[in-house]
Amino acid sequence: MDESSLRSEIKALIVKELNLQGRDPESIGDDAALFGPPADGVPSLGLDSLDALQLAISLEERFGVPVPEGDEARPIFRSVSSIAAHVRASR
Repeated sequence: MDESSLRSEIKALIVKELNLQGRDPESIGDDAALFGPPADGVPSLGLDSLDALQLAISLEERFGVPVPEGDEARPIFRSVSSIAAHVRASR
């Protein structure tokens, strides 16, 4: 799977698994923050810790990659691009 396809699949997974109805997966920027408020002009989806747990489970099921817990997961969940990098590195 190429990089673009992987990022698109991750975006679709985020929208589906986190029930972001009405959200076009492709409207999520590759480097947009997934958690917290927008900062320094970078948009954010504003996800929370429960979303992180659901997303970790979904990534493990879909891609078969382990996702660490707690502070170790923060850099992975920074953006779609960082999730894609984790998936590639873990396969």
